[in-house]
Amino acid sequence: MEKIVNFKIDGKEVEAKKGETILQVARKNDIYIPTMCYISKTTPCASCRMCVVEAEGVDGFVLSCNTPPTEGINITTNTAELEQERINIMKLYDVNHPLECGVCDKSGECDLQNKTLEFGVSQQNFSAREQHRPVHHWGVIDYDPALCIMCEKCTHVCNEVIGDDAIDVQFGGYSSVIVPKGSDTLDCTFCGECTAVCPVGALVGADFKYSANAWELSRVPSTCAHCSAGCGLEYETRHHGINTSSSIQRVKNNFEFSSLCGAGRYGFDFANEASKDELAFNKAVKTVKNATAIRFSSMITNEEAHILQLLKEKLDIKLFNEDARQFAAFMKAYSSVSGKLHHSASLDAVKQADAVIVIGSRIATDNPGVRYALTTASRHNGAKIVYAHALEDALMQNTITQFMKYEAGSEEGVMALLANTLLKDVEVDEETRAFLDNLDLGYIEAESNVGDDELLLMMKSFKRSLNRVLVVGSDLFAHEQAQNIARLVALIEKYTEFSLLIVPTEVNTLGVSLICDLDKDENTSNVVGYNANGDYIISSLEGAHLAVPALNQQEGTVVSIDNRVLPLNVAVTFDGYTLNDIANALELEKENTIDYTRELNTLAGFKPVAFDSLENFLTQYGEDERGYLLDEVSCVTDGELSDVDELPEFNGTVIYHSNPVLQFNAYTSGSKHLENDATLKGSAQFAQAARISDGDEVEISFASTTVKRIFKLDSELKGTIALNPSFDNGLDLNRYKFEKSKIVRVI
Repeated sequence: MEKIVNFKIDGKEVEAKKGETILQVARKNDIYIPTMCYISKTTPCASCRMCVVEAEGVDGFVLSCNTPPTEGINITTNTAELEQERINIMKLYDVNHPLECGVCDKSGECDLQNKTLEFGVSQQNFSAREQHRPVHHWGVIDYDPALCIMCEKCTHVCNEVIGDDAIDVQFGGYSSVIVPKGSDTLDCTFCGECTAVCPVGALVGADFKYSANAWELSRVPSTCAHCSAGCGLEYETRHHGINTSSSIQRVKNNFEFSSLCGAGRYGFDFANEASKDELAFNKAVKTVKNATAIRFSSMITNEEAHILQLLKEKLDIKLFNEDARQFAAFMKAYSSVSGKLHHSASLDAVKQADAVIVIGSRIATDNPGVRYALTTASRHNGAKIVYAHALEDALMQNTITQFMKYEAGSEEGVMALLANTLLKDVEVDEETRAFLDNLDLGYIEAESNVGDDELLLMMKSFKRSLNRVLVVGSDLFAHEQAQNIARLVALIEKYTEFSLLIVPTEVNTLGVSLICDLDKDENTSNVVGYNANGDYIISSLEGAHLAVPALNQQEGTVVSIDNRVLPLNVAVTFDGYTLNDIANALELEKENTIDYTRELNTLAGFKPVAFDSLENFLTQYGEDERGYLLDEVSCVTDGELSDVDELPEFNGTVIYHSNPVLQFNAYTSGSKHLENDATLKGSAQFAQAARISDGDEVEISFASTTVKRIFKLDSELKGTIALNPSFDNGLDLNRYKFEKSKIVRVI
């Protein structure tokens, strides 16, 4: 039983759980204690001293942010002495603070402004010599040290949540500043979280600077459209005139409890523009009606997926989406052993874990939300994190405790080794035990390059762990043995204390897989592409025959990695046609796309809830009240494990299709705020093997595809595997991500 501490705050009886501070308990009980440096998702900074309280029997003031209560103690939060202390603190903060509120980007939402007014600081008793402090330009971030109050929120969130550990405090009394860590310039993933937590205008987005005041902006709550993490955000829009439409000025998040990557924060400029072209619309309707198939991406809402499924049934056509089809097949194989339709873990479960295995994903770029959860687990829980992959990842070096390098293509064997190790002393059914006993461990270890010593080290590090999570990535969905890998994953979840998180590839891969009956894509003619390639293209992207709205221009829902159905809202209007207009022309007859929200597939766990009934907020305690969780669905357990036979070999020059930081799809590719780094990155060893040099233009051939890239040496990469981005060229990435390739220097 968890120990409970009973005590009083301002005469009110309250309870504290193990590890909770006085401030946390006060907030849970709606008791106000002012702070300037505290943020819920990090350890206390304890730099502002604004949160001081009086504790009965204790001389002097107590910092409530980092002090746990003791049984029966009486805490007082508001006395004349405390008020004066806080006034003095505010006067120190206000010493020579530039009077730039009229032009400062933080004006109207500045914590320093708010607290100065709250404590009535209208005159100053302190002074300090004015210093020249030039503004620093760090890419998409600007830092003004003259406005900085040294709360240290930025350094804490960078280190404890994001994992970049890119900024530090250079102490020097009144001359103290924030500086890039170990570099003259900021070397980070540019998530912008430091700008989000900054309580003043010291850290701001460079592109937003001087463009608008807070009170001019309207906030539209929505969900990020770039990966499957389902991060909540607010589009801040501004209307430019009577006859003009609104535009997105910036993106914000509830930084107290959640985080955004740079793609979510800065890659917002993907709204589509169109007017109603009746001729083009009629052509689109006719083309869809006569099509053989519709090929579509997972960058769509659940409602659009439902419309496509209805069109399939009505018109007797095929639906192609290899991303979602492969994911659905993987999950079906998983369900055949687990007996459940949905995986058991969430991002919060990862944050709370003390032992994690990550396999089959370059997770830092595939899904930053998972990376941030892993960083939180590492920094706050001391979690032991085993990262299994064919490639090391410099972005994860500060977080993982053990890197388990395996040979490309050997994931089935590695998963079998993990299952054998984790289930060695666990009671399982006869068929499972027979399968494990029949494994050729010597062969698998030799071919996968994962030895028994590594597995024993992993088990030793997990010995005292209580909250364990297995994270499975998108490398595995297109693997030749994907279904057997899925069954092995299910075994681990079924018989061990590991909960399971399966990472979908795109923003709504999971939702599409639950709604649509998908066909295997084939080389056929008369295919309509919906946000995808086709003979006739209907898309929110460039080059469409008929334009439709992007995901920041629609009402609808997506399903996140947490199995949560999340709402999207219209940030920017769209004057053209929608998929629902086409559906109505083909006699499906719903007034609005969101009229389909309550009709989503209940057999897959969706609830018959209307769109306008969906909540979209985090509580003051950080609880997620956005949308709803999918209902759990039971499945028939008829899955059978296949023997692990011969593991594939990937020799010579191998390409790994992996996007760079902040690039996910065609939406981010077109953003003017994000770096479009479409280069082939490889090690010196790779360059030698491929007989190419840094800066060479190369032609890469694999399968039936040929692309041209500029080759860039990357000192952080090792081996003869190079990283090839795919966000910019429409490559068919629904194949296994590692691929043998022929590389020729273009002369």
